[in-house]
Amino acid sequence: MKGLVFRNLFFHKTGPINLEIKPGECIGISGHSGAGKSLFLRAAADMDMHSGLIYLNNVESKQISAHQWRKKIGLLPAESCWWFDTVGQHFKSLNSNDLLKSLGFDPDVMEWEISRLSSGEKQRLALLRLLANQPEALLLDEPTANLDTANILQAETIIKKYQADNNLPVIWVSHDKEQIKRISSRHFFMDKYKLSEL
Repeated sequence: MKGLVFRNLFFHKTGPINLEIKPGECIGISGHSGAGKSLFLRAAADMDMHSGLIYLNNVESKQISAHQWRKKIGLLPAESCWWFDTVGQHFKSLNSNDLLKSLGFDPDVMEWEISRLSSGEKQRLALLRLLANQPEALLLDEPTANLDTANILQAETIIKKYQADNNLPVIWVSHDKEQIKRISSRHFFMDKYKLSEL
């Protein structure tokens, strides 16, 4: 059972969700605000109460600690959290400056104060931080919502390359239907406590 698999997943009032996302596959999820899209990602990352089974590459989430599971499944929330004063303090390691450049940053961004970052800069750097941790699956909650067109396309390219290079499953939540067409092979809609494929 490679990839990301959900069996009879229930969270809050939503479920059951039965879903398989193959290695290297990206699914897009849209839906009205408050429909439960973000809650689904949080349940998948074992951050919210849920029942049912979640597997990643044959490993069931309950077989390992929540901390280990969240390392394997990389969740990028709609609003990123920053707990140190400077950007660089949030990175254990960064293998290459190429990603920084591709997202429009020079290496000196690591010295920047978090307080000086715009919402778009925070979003791009949060994506970089997520990929630097080398997760085995990606849960992306509106990862390009605060970006201009050029940065949206650049972020999409970077995510798709990471997905292809590592052959990993991706769940991408977006309100942009055109984006979902570009980045995903299947489109789901969340409404009235159900997840349905379109």
